Amino acid sequence: MRSIKLEKLKKSIPGGGTIINEISLHIPAGKFFALLGPSGCGKTTLLRLIAGLEKADSGCIFLGHEDISDLPIHERPINIVFQNYALFPHLDVFDNVAYSLKLKKLPKDVIEQKVIKILESFHLESHIYKLTSQLSGGQQQRVALARAIVNEPSVLLLDEPLAALDFKLREKMLIELIELQDKLKTTFVYVTHDQFEALTVADQMAIMNHRGQIEQIGTPKEIYEFPLSSFVAKFVGTTNILQGTVRNLQSDPEIEIPSLGTFKIYIPQNKEWIREGSQVSISIRPEKIFISKKAVPNFSNSLKGTVQSIVYHGRSTQYNVLLKDHTKLQVFEQNEEHFPQEVIDYDNEVYLYWQKENVVLLER
Repeated sequence: MRSIKLEKLKKSIPGGGTIINEISLHIPAGKFFALLGPSGCGKTTLLRLIAGLEKADSGCIFLGHEDISDLPIHERPINIVFQNYALFPHLDVFDNVAYSLKLKKLPKDVIEQKVIKILESFHLESHIYKLTSQLSGGQQQRVALARAIVNEPSVLLLDEPLAALDFKLREKMLIELIELQDKLKTTFVYVTHDQFEALTVADQMAIMNHRGQIEQIGTPKEIYEFPLSSFVAKFVGTTNILQGTVRNLQSDPEIEIPSLGTFKIYIPQNKEWIREGSQVSISIRPEKIFISKKAVPNFSNSLKGTVQSIVYHGRSTQYNVLLKDHTKLQVFEQNEEHFPQEVIDYDNEVYLYWQKENVVLLER
């Protein structure tokens, strides 16, 4: 169980620009850490640099207190699970999992003991002598994981390992990964572009942007509830972004939004960059907005609009509401079909309400 520290890591492709742009990052030991970002932002490249599959142009990689920047891949106590699993099709399950142990020339009985034990923990004992081509996608994924952890690495890197699985199986495997990491206490680094996966598995996470930079680091709750930038707010979950001018900063802070009006805001102490007259963006999550056809008291803010479209999601309903300035706001309402408070339909005029504490001021 060892931490990973990256110091000003940079990686470029000749003629192709910068992929990783001087990233500095600390991944705590024994944590499930997720790297989340859009396709092409450099997540996989960062993983390959940590694994030793590629070499950085500049910067350092530390495993614990050891600088492994120039350490060959076979000397790094780090394993990686790829998106396509990279299993050996000509070998059966046992030999796939035993491969790294055989390279270490461990005694045959030790290899057999370790492999059988790990296969039993992954519920693969009945498939030991099957070729991997005879297994389902979920079983192949388990074999890839078993092969990666059988030699007890300090760090396990996972490069979108569930991308090939259907939604229900992916949900199941996410829970199994969480339980596995909790049992092993190995440092897991999980790369994905899927916000649901990252929010589900991570103790901590880092959001990467298109420029190969880290936008924000924190727990899933911190990043979802308190995004620092418009990019993070929109990439992690769904949100409504509005722009306006800060007013009455010293007494009762508000944001004046052209054509819509003035709305109450709450300014935390860590937003010391805000000044009277500052131009700012705000984020309001759709589930933080209450929708009704009736006037409701005791809310900090309200708006009127017209329901333009409705999307049923099962557990919730999404309302797309058109405001008087033609801005569209999304609202999520938890479904209570057995005890509906009111029925909202297309073209209904509605009120939208939210508390000032649910308005997040974005720094960029």
